[in-house]
Amino acid sequence: MGFDIRMPIGMLFTLFGILLIGYGAATRGSAMYAEHSLGLNMNLRWGVALLAFGLVMLSLTRLRRKQVPATGDQKRGDAGLRHG
Repeated sequence: MGFDIRMPIGMLFTLFGILLIGYGAATRGSAMYAEHSLGLNMNLRWGVALLAFGLVMLSLTRLRRKQVPATGDQKRGDAGLRHG
């Protein structure tokens, strides 16, 4: 099975989303939101968006693993080595 880029992307976005949600929750009610972003906590909102995207990528990775059937070589564990 080849390298699936969705796994590291999903992990990265999920981690950043969790960190941004934490920062947004810790700074809730701060005066900086009233000055810079029309009173909206954009850290919290974008954290939720990043977390959702990361979880979608991770779920697509899990779905792909279930769909790919193992070949005879992978079942035996010889990774396609041919004898003879």
